[in-house]
Amino acid sequence: MKRTKSDCIEEIYRFANQQREELPLFAANISAGFPSPADDYIDKKLDLNELLIRHPAATFFVRVSGNSMIDAGINPGDILIVDRALEATDNRIVIAAVNGELTVKRIQRMRNTVSLIPENPAFAPIEVTPEMEFEVWGVVSHVIHQV
Repeated sequence: MKRTKSDCIEEIYRFANQQREELPLFAANISAGFPSPADDYIDKKLDLNELLIRHPAATFFVRVSGNSMIDAGINPGDILIVDRALEATDNRIVIAAVNGELTVKRIQRMRNTVSLIPENPAFAPIEVTPEMEFEVWGVVSHVIHQV
């Protein structure tokens, strides 16, 4: 029997771009062996805000609980970077509000129907019906995991 309960969004954070934070970016490739001392130099600075945040005013972060999206590489405890300025086109991973509950799923649009598809066979898709309260809150642009 397939589960229908969706993953929950555990926490929501707003993006606060207080100052530019540049971190060192090494020009050398990383190998699985021993690093060469000659490769130990910094090529330029990398600002993670610049790399990960395209629309600061429309960006927020959510922490995921549950495992309905594990086959998409989204695990419990991961932080998702969500951009509300991006269009929720077919097959994108989105944060959606369904009957007042936030969930993360892949959106599928076919003809006149919208479905929210989990990426774990233990969960059933959610077909959005006219009786449901439904809103796409934003599109997932990046996933941050701990290793």
